[in-house]
Amino acid sequence: MGAPAGPADPDEPDGPVDALEGFEDWPAFLHRELPRRSGPPDLAAVLGLPRRPPPPRVREEGSRRVGDVDVTTLSWEVGFGPRTRASLLRPAGSDEVLPGVLGLHCHGGAKWTGAAKLVDDGSPPQDAGAPRFAGYGGRAAANALARRGFAVLVHDAFSWGSRRFPLTRPSPKWAPWLAALEASWAAQGIEAGPAQRYDAHAQLHEETLAKAAGVLGTTFAGAVVFEDLLALDVLAGLPGTDPHRLGAFGFSGGGGRALLLAALDERVRAHVVACMLSTTSALVGRYLDTHSWLLHSPGLARFADLPDLTALRPLLVQYALQDPLFPPAGMRAAHERLLARHAATGTYRGAEHPGGHRFDVPMQEQAWEFLELHLAR
Repeated sequence: MGAPAGPADPDEPDGPVDALEGFEDWPAFLHRELPRRSGPPDLAAVLGLPRRPPPPRVREEGSRRVGDVDVTTLSWEVGFGPRTRASLLRPAGSDEVLPGVLGLHCHGGAKWTGAAKLVDDGSPPQDAGAPRFAGYGGRAAANALARRGFAVLVHDAFSWGSRRFPLTRPSPKWAPWLAALEASWAAQGIEAGPAQRYDAHAQLHEETLAKAAGVLGTTFAGAVVFEDLLALDVLAGLPGTDPHRLGAFGFSGGGGRALLLAALDERVRAHVVACMLSTTSALVGRYLDTHSWLLHSPGLARFADLPDLTALRPLLVQYALQDPLFPPAGMRAAHERLLARHAATGTYRGAEHPGGHRFDVPMQEQAWEFLELHLAR
């Protein structure tokens, strides 16, 4: 990225920056695939979901054994932008039909990588300057779950990893912010690498991207969950995966994705939401800027509060008691709402954990036991 150049720089192309660079076909896709809806809105309408296409054609890009897990790289097209890359993880050498789980990576303010936040595929880390598996207790969560007898699919979400926007130059709106950040880094003697520079730009660009989504008739969260639904289709159709035993898990933004995915697709029999739930009213105001457009989706609060969106199927919500991103009162209120909502089915379990925002090894082990209970039979 570097320090943004002035408009007279001869190396800069003429004309305004294209905020959808690399995804120029997205508007045409939405114009063609967004349904004309009538009647009371449902969740799909509020999120602005395009029509669900047939399951994507999947291409295998290679595989390798990483310890006691076989990791296969897959890719597919969603209808616009670059191909989605994903990792499928299974116990090494297993030819059994296994329950399938979609691993949904977090937001983390880091879009340089996506699925790599959860997966050790044996390759060097994409961002050598950052702690590996930060927020996940230093281990590859998807590998850990696969070892326990699951087929785990983890894909790059819309605007992350293989689906990230190129961001070759900043718009005039964000150029001064990025120039100031460059100056701050220089003053502190920080040598920012490509991933750090990209993530700083991507955080700002998400504001523009959310605006573009609204103009086009969808939402940023809707764009993400649309691709999550396609990934679930992929998982359900993979050889060696039981399409009747599917689940999902996610931490932080990934937890919000898991909540919406289960609400939109009944094939998700059990799901885990880690450090990503509160009542909406407790967030609005003081906690707006601690979260991205992935949680604060326009129109969603008028449709339903976050706890009321949960599917009435097995759900584990993990709350971190000192989580700086969620007010304790909001988490307690969400827990009480969920107890009442799931009272007749007994499908909700809430678990409190001391400490801050994370999905560490003890929390993962609790999550895997929950998924085993509801999917491994």
